[in-house]
Amino acid sequence: MAKMRSKSELPTKLCVHCLRPFAWRKKWARDWEKVKYCSQRCREAALPNPPKALSKTL
Repeated sequence: MAKMRSKSELPTKLCVHCLRPFAWRKKWARDWEKVKYCSQRCREAALPNPPKALSKTL
């Protein structure tokens, strides 16, 4: 089993949308290099064209 780390020892990145720092999560272990956004909300807000389902409701 892997050694437990404190949260301050985990790698961090800056979100490309909100520029806030966010820490590594286990669910991102396989593709940490590809992760750009801190949350689903930032990822959706950064889309150049909203999905069709969203544009119909607006």
